[in-house]
Amino acid sequence: MAKNLFSILLIAFSIMVSAQITGNITDQNNNALPFVNVLIENTYIGTTSNDDGYYELNISTPKTYIIAYSYLGYKTVKQEVTIEKFPYQIDVTLTEESVSLSEVIIDSEIDPAIAIMQKAIAYRETNLNKIHSYKADFYSRGLIKIKDAPEKILGQEVGDLGGGLDSTRSGIIYLSETISKIQFLSPDKLKEKITASKVSGDDNGFSFNVAMDVDFNFYNNTINFGNEIISPIANNAFVYYRYKLDGVFYDDRGNLINKIKVIPKRKNDPVFSGNIYIVEDQWSIYALELDITGVQARIPVVDIVTLKQSFSYSDTHNIWAKISQSIDFRFGMMGIKGDGRYTAVYSNYEFNTGLTKNDFNRELVAFEKEANKKDSLFWNTIRPVPLTSEERIDYVKKDSLQTLHESKPYLDSLDRDNNKFKLDNIIGYTYLNSHKNYRIGFDIPVIGGVQFNTVQGYALNANVFYTKNYDDFKRFFRASGKLQYGFSDHRLRATGSLTYKFNSITNAFLNLSGGVSAEQFNSSSPISPLINSVSTLFFEDNYMKLYDKSFVALNYSEELFNGIRLYTGVSYERRKALFNTTDQTFINEDNDVYTSNNPLNETAFDIAPFESHNIIKGNIDVRINFGQEYLSYPDAKYNVNNDDYPTIYLGYEKGFSATNSDYNFDQVKIRLNQSFNIKDKGKFRYNLKAEKFFNADAIAFMDYQHFNGNLTHVSTEGNYTNVFNNLNYYAASTDDAYFESHIEHDFNGFLLGKVPLLNKLNFNLVVGAHLLAIPNFKPYQEYTVGLDNIGWGKWRFLRVDYLRSYQSGFQSDAIVFGLKFF
Repeated sequence: MAKNLFSILLIAFSIMVSAQITGNITDQNNNALPFVNVLIENTYIGTTSNDDGYYELNISTPKTYIIAYSYLGYKTVKQEVTIEKFPYQIDVTLTEESVSLSEVIIDSEIDPAIAIMQKAIAYRETNLNKIHSYKADFYSRGLIKIKDAPEKILGQEVGDLGGGLDSTRSGIIYLSETISKIQFLSPDKLKEKITASKVSGDDNGFSFNVAMDVDFNFYNNTINFGNEIISPIANNAFVYYRYKLDGVFYDDRGNLINKIKVIPKRKNDPVFSGNIYIVEDQWSIYALELDITGVQARIPVVDIVTLKQSFSYSDTHNIWAKISQSIDFRFGMMGIKGDGRYTAVYSNYEFNTGLTKNDFNRELVAFEKEANKKDSLFWNTIRPVPLTSEERIDYVKKDSLQTLHESKPYLDSLDRDNNKFKLDNIIGYTYLNSHKNYRIGFDIPVIGGVQFNTVQGYALNANVFYTKNYDDFKRFFRASGKLQYGFSDHRLRATGSLTYKFNSITNAFLNLSGGVSAEQFNSSSPISPLINSVSTLFFEDNYMKLYDKSFVALNYSEELFNGIRLYTGVSYERRKALFNTTDQTFINEDNDVYTSNNPLNETAFDIAPFESHNIIKGNIDVRINFGQEYLSYPDAKYNVNNDDYPTIYLGYEKGFSATNSDYNFDQVKIRLNQSFNIKDKGKFRYNLKAEKFFNADAIAFMDYQHFNGNLTHVSTEGNYTNVFNNLNYYAASTDDAYFESHIEHDFNGFLLGKVPLLNKLNFNLVVGAHLLAIPNFKPYQEYTVGLDNIGWGKWRFLRVDYLRSYQSGFQSDAIVFGLKFF
């Protein structure tokens, strides 16, 4: 307690001695006003008030200043002060702005907002292009709070979330700040150098509050906000919005400001609602306060997000520049409810400074080496938005708790309690040593723990594991094993894996694995054990075909250069054929029987599809992410895929030293895929593959190129760009060349959102086309149309597609149900 009191006093003292101009901002009723912009006139030097209406303006030179206090809905106040010594206090009271329609002639049929927004849209590109480049200081603070959290979720203890929850199961679970330098080049180059980062309760933590995640420019046609959201001044905005003039007022410069109410035409469209303020004659954005629901943004966990932006005018550059932004949100899922705010302040702008493309590279964000080591005195000197009392207390509490939580006595006592074996641990138990940072245990999976196939009968699965973490997870060692017992073939099989991660910059991995397993002939395992179990027991459709593999494999992976990742490995394998050992079924239809385990001939029950053999396989694969961007942390690198460019995979695989020389082979592979948004028209995906075998006229069937078919009419894939949903699993398998293409477009509400009544369901229309071309095999095609995002409320777990397949004419059709909770 004494330590906490000392910390609070120290923080209070450092605030007092470091803040230069301080004060409280209230309205006429003495209510605190948060998020008030405080600027030195004719500059971009400023701050904003916190939730308590308190502000700190950090200037250090005694002289005369004109300080402007502006807040949306209130008259701007300017104070001229002559400061001889610091600290200096100025308290301000703001009065509400008179927003009136009295000066506007309202036509009974045409709202003046229509003409105003037409002008704003016409000048959109002009205003967008006024800022070709800039440099600025950036500050961000993120706060997330939980309210009345449940004790358990799906039977798992929630705990106190690192000390964030109090006795009422409420409290701050995330508090973080960032100070950085940013530079921008039109149209979309943004680079950030983070000089200071602070996370409550983690003195080694790095904030994820970065500028690129909150770079919302409403002069663009769309804003990437979980989904591509239509700007109220987009070229096609009148398709999505209605507008109403809510009033006008004059700012401190004499500009007439139009308050426009933004009204969605359809509630589930990717649009905002609220108010946007347009400067008369300049047709620029003066400010905005807009809401968007989780449904509109396609973020199911979110209830609503409120986005506010304020702008300030530069006489020198004739620019209205964003100076502050707040994002408030409410969320709820699985009994957890909460809210939060992300605050951003932009200051010290330098406009159109001659930045070129040469000043930018693929590095989007970089942290200075000691960015997370700044002390409280530094933060209280430089922080543009002062902490609230709640936030100050959270820092003190979490910092004290961190010291406690990292102490050996505390970790030992916590482990003693958690490591007690309880009755419900019979299907899973973990022994944890938090001080030495390792864990060991076992589990029987809830889904797939027990499965059924005609080779093994009922198969019980159990996993064992050991994990040791180093350097805050930048390095780790993991050992895992899988045990599987088949009750019909009376066979215990076991596999194991040892993995070591070398670092978090190139993310280099070394993996040694081996054991005995029952493997699908298609190494992609297109049939899930659960779906196969249901299909087999209830419908007598035993689609899964297995062979016995004993193996040892060594694999290595590392990013060689930015965007270029190497995968290489070598394995020794012994393969043996397996046969059906059971004909058990829950529903036995008279006209249906199980097929054999031979994928080449469904009636060859006692004939092996290949002869037992040994083989050595080696592979080298390269993944190239064109245009890959990244975030640089002192000891880590986080890659960000660039949707503007495709990803290409190049590979070579060789089978050699087989006990049957006919089973040796060479294969080259190429694959190209990409996924990107087409503005407000939805998301387009494609996946193209081509491969060629050499010296492979009589290879073993599991080394053929197999294609991901699906005859169960159920899918657990999120999208269908790697599967033929009406193709037999092994009908098209080849040891020659092939070309495979999948194209899919999710309209994401673009079409169905405009259909009356149907738009209330919030379904998405998805269309696709799939092609397979193989020598001596007639081209196979599938065409699909489906509905995605089916469900209710926040639970959107179902997709339904109708497809038609063609091969020298119409072949058949089918309906596929896509499940998303696996």
